[in-house]
Amino acid sequence: MNEGLPLQASGHSRRRLLVNHLAEGIAIVAALFALAVLAILVGSVFVRALPALSFDFFTQGPKYDEFGRLSGGIAPAIVGTFMLILIAAAFSIPLGVLTALWVSEFAPRHLADQVKLYLDVLNGFPSIVIGIFVYGLMVSSKIPILGLGHHPSAWAGGFALSIVMLPLISRTTMEVLALVPNSLREASYGLGVSKWRTVLSIVLPTAAGGIMTGTTLAVARAAGETAPLLFVCAATTQTIVWDPSQAVSSIPFTIFSDYDQAGGQAQAWGAAFTLIVLVLLSSLTSRYFLDRSKRKLGQVK
Repeated sequence: MNEGLPLQASGHSRRRLLVNHLAEGIAIVAALFALAVLAILVGSVFVRALPALSFDFFTQGPKYDEFGRLSGGIAPAIVGTFMLILIAAAFSIPLGVLTALWVSEFAPRHLADQVKLYLDVLNGFPSIVIGIFVYGLMVSSKIPILGLGHHPSAWAGGFALSIVMLPLISRTTMEVLALVPNSLREASYGLGVSKWRTVLSIVLPTAAGGIMTGTTLAVARAAGETAPLLFVCAATTQTIVWDPSQAVSSIPFTIFSDYDQAGGQAQAWGAAFTLIVLVLLSSLTSRYFLDRSKRKLGQVK
């Protein structure tokens, strides 16, 4: 018996430790590389955008001098982007959450699996194809109700973005609903509460933080979409448009259109930095709600 003797690492143990440290080092290098790429991207955009950033840049519309050089700001694009996001959210959030509730709580297993598959396919659908579809449905349609005046509009742009947002909201909500403990449902059923009231009064409030996470992530994705808007809502306006039945400007389209104009490079970089900040704020908001939802579900468990 070798009682009291210190444990000696065998050759296999030393090799496993070496491989473990090597894998950990590779993971750290990969993480640092990803952070470096992000820092270089944001820093380079900020440096190029700095000459254009000012108070007037965010409060005024674009202007052209006598030589056709672009100056001014992107206020119409900022307002148009928020209008499009609000319209898209009004379409996609109720439909996405209700779809997730039906699939997670009420639908038969075989139907639920089919709906999940279709949502995953829609989530990977090219956004430019969605733009063509909405153009044929709401802009060039021969049906008066769907035609909306047969011209690009914020309604059509918001509807196109809602199709982009819908699968992300639905799938995220389904994942969060699956984390709600069954003990809460069973306790409610034991008190004689019906299933639909259990879902609305217990399951949905418990998962509210996760649902907000999916919503903000969907907003971040929709805010950066350009391809659908080229068909249904592409416009460069010098004044703010408040009428959703008219075409409105947007930050992604402003970047696309301004960069090729004389004097517009600085404006395009400024709009790009504004879009990055918008997406960053949406991502941080989603992270906040995600952490809050995890803490809440952890306390429930």
